[in-house]
Amino acid sequence: MIDNRLIDGVSVKKRIIQEIQEYTAGQINMPRLMSILVGDTPEADVYVRNQARGAQQAGLPFEQLRWPGDISQEECKHRILAMNDDPTVLGVILQRPLPEHINVRSLQSAIHPLKDVEGMNPASIGNIVYSDVALAPCTAAASVELIKETGLPLEGLEVVMIGHSEIVGKPAAMMLMAEGCTVTVCHHMTRSVAMHSRRADVVVVAVGKAHLIGPSMIKPGAAVIDIGINQIETDDGPKIVGDVDTDAVKEVAGWISPVPGGVGPVTVAILMRNAMVAHKRQLAAGWLTNA
Repeated sequence: MIDNRLIDGVSVKKRIIQEIQEYTAGQINMPRLMSILVGDTPEADVYVRNQARGAQQAGLPFEQLRWPGDISQEECKHRILAMNDDPTVLGVILQRPLPEHINVRSLQSAIHPLKDVEGMNPASIGNIVYSDVALAPCTAAASVELIKETGLPLEGLEVVMIGHSEIVGKPAAMMLMAEGCTVTVCHHMTRSVAMHSRRADVVVVAVGKAHLIGPSMIKPGAAVIDIGINQIETDDGPKIVGDVDTDAVKEVAGWISPVPGGVGPVTVAILMRNAMVAHKRQLAAGWLTNA
């Protein structure tokens, strides 16, 4: 039996990928996405596989690079700058985590904004302030996409964002404000998160604490977007869950995104959509020719 309260991220992903397929089918000599892993990062391997699969489905060339774990900051930056100048490179994806000696923000800043398909360059995030959300951080954009999937009109919507990280919480809040939402951002110093979340039309959660949000914290009929990914131990072994107690909260909420199967698949699709946008902007800037 299908639970209509669950927002199906897989179907949203398929729709977005289909849109990109239609675009890439009309292109000639499509440049490639470059995925960069630094050192031995098994926790990132699943993300790379999902990205590679999404790129194949979308008709986007995808190449994976693995740089040695002891590579210097300067050499990383030198290689990224070379990719900025390479017309056969459409976008650069910097996989995390990175070794401790690597300054992540510095490398993100080195990726040219027109090749920043992850939306992590400070210029890309800054553009959101001016309502330019076309190359926004992928997970933040995925959360907005899932809110739109509910059919709720975003103008004037009361949204509570729980979590204020630089790559998810803050950009998601700014994107929602750009859509006309009234946004409250809660964090670890908020005195009563429940006081805020219980009045919200939409609650977006990105904290990293399993089952932090229960049914008493949600207004009946509200939409709940769960960005959290946590591994817990159960009698049946390890299990991936979100920041929301989905089984309990879905009895109260009007819509809820499950974990897994909610924000995750859409994040991959948004990355591919960002690549499509990057291609259009590079063509407009004269960096590429479609011949």
